[in-house]
Amino acid sequence: MRPSTEAVAAPGAGRRSAGRRLSPGARKRLVVLHVVASVSWLALMLCLLTLAVTALTTDDADRLRTAYRAMGLLGDALILPLSLLTFLSGVALGLGTSWGLFRYYWVSTKFWLTLGAMAASVFALTARLHDAVRVADAHPTGPIPVADLGFVRYNTVIVPAVALALYLFNVILSVYKPWGRRKAAGTRPGRIPGASGAAGAVPGPEGR
Repeated sequence: MRPSTEAVAAPGAGRRSAGRRLSPGARKRLVVLHVVASVSWLALMLCLLTLAVTALTTDDADRLRTAYRAMGLLGDALILPLSLLTFLSGVALGLGTSWGLFRYYWVSTKFWLTLGAMAASVFALTARLHDAVRVADAHPTGPIPVADLGFVRYNTVIVPAVALALYLFNVILSVYKPWGRRKAAGTRPGRIPGASGAAGAVPGPEGR
């Protein structure tokens, strides 16, 4: 009886991929870490946006100062570790499971979006938060002139709003998994059997 194509190809392919695959226990632990980091990153953007909208709409100078100082505190403490942990754990999951990083269009899209979001959060958003804190510190008491606030009030709303929208788009990509698999020589597009256990719905680049 002639062996099927799958039977001939499977042993070599299995040996090549087995060394790169995470064990079930390691994968579950990494998924937990990634979910916690990703949801925390999403929640951080929501908190920053809430504080920024409060500062934009309030007529109370003390409330504005409190909002900006809280934003600076949260940004300095959480933006770098959460964004880096989300990105790195997502990459590890992609490399350690059959989804890969660039085998599927939606996974590679998430990878680049998350990389861009991490860079924007660490550099652009952090800088905007520092601008807001400087304005608050320059006027420790009394009203803050609108001229001194400048475009800070709007920047602190725009940047976290864009980041939040980007993370939510990554969630949609994780749930719906659009666009399918990249075509490669000798392979057929489609989902990899048994890979659904690695699929998640949080904003990370690995396309679990």
